[in-house]
Amino acid sequence: MQRSRAAVGSAVFFVVAPGTVVGLIPWLITRWEFREPLPAWVVAQVLGVVLIGAGLIPAVHAFAEFAKAGGTPAPTAPPERLVVSGFNRYVRNPMYVGLLLVILGQALLFGQLSLLLYAAVIWAVTATFVHWYEEPTLAGQFGPEYEAYRRAVPAWWPRLRPWTT
Repeated sequence: MQRSRAAVGSAVFFVVAPGTVVGLIPWLITRWEFREPLPAWVVAQVLGVVLIGAGLIPAVHAFAEFAKAGGTPAPTAPPERLVVSGFNRYVRNPMYVGLLLVILGQALLFGQLSLLLYAAVIWAVTATFVHWYEEPTLAGQFGPEYEAYRRAVPAWWPRLRPWTT
């Protein structure tokens, strides 16, 4: 896939998939209504904004890395090479981890604890998808290269130092 087509495909997939997960569904749950369940909730709200920003950075960057590799994160148009650059050197699932941080940040920002339950559901769904589809697919496609990466880089909790091949 050409880089320009990969960039467009990644952008469309980003709007549709993560846009739904961290945009549409949280809005449907909360209608972006602010609540103050505890005194001095402003501290939690500030932390929420920080988590939202911190979560968007690896998610957006990972999409860009897929486009540079000539593919998209969508299973229907993956890159032909294993993407182990950028935030993928610290954690195998930077998009999922980033999007979970966004949802947790939204829970704090809006004071909507229902988003914590939603975050748990999203993690369970993505962890199941990763375990039963992504990992076997990547192992079949990239063999020993993926197995070495999988052994060296944690799936959900980032390494302190970047992994190098």
